[in-house]
Amino acid sequence: MTQHHPGLLRHGLTLEYITLGWNIVGVVIVVIAAYAARSVALAGFGLDSLIEIFASVVVVWHLLGIHLNRERLGLRLIGAAFVLLVVYIAGQLTYTIFTHTRPQPSVGGIVWTAMTCIAMLLLAYGKGVTGQRLRNEVLRTEARVTLIDAYLAGAVLVGLALNALLGWWWADPLASLVIVYYAVREARHAFLAPHP
Repeated sequence: MTQHHPGLLRHGLTLEYITLGWNIVGVVIVVIAAYAARSVALAGFGLDSLIEIFASVVVVWHLLGIHLNRERLGLRLIGAAFVLLVVYIAGQLTYTIFTHTRPQPSVGGIVWTAMTCIAMLLLAYGKGVTGQRLRNEVLRTEARVTLIDAYLAGAVLVGLALNALLGWWWADPLASLVIVYYAVREARHAFLAPHP
């Protein structure tokens, strides 16, 4: 059950706007880096950033109309976005393995994923605390989405670093499997979360 505290709602909205800004910039950077390096992991991370943008928009929509009982629909929309992410990554991963597409090292991707990992950890913590205080399941779910974004940034960072430093090209597509695992888990949570 969501509680109505104007100060906490403003704080939740501010965190979502920061997340939106970060991910909008990040999508551009990651898409360019993914294309240049032919990296499945970076492409998947770029799509995850698009889902994070979508999830943030859903949460803003929910928080701005908190009295309109939008919680169930908000959770379903976030879950559906994760399902689409899994479908894309599975297809892209299959294509990469069968065509033996080897990604190139990506310094830009390494730098951005490292920065994103730190930023998303901080934002996830803020959203989690705010969502808990508001007793708002949509904001708490989106905090988990943001935390997963941090974990995924870390996984992609490891894959990119192993490819760049040791030439382990397979580490890049392997990192995308981490994204699939977390996306399935969060889609399941969004669809099965208790509703008010």
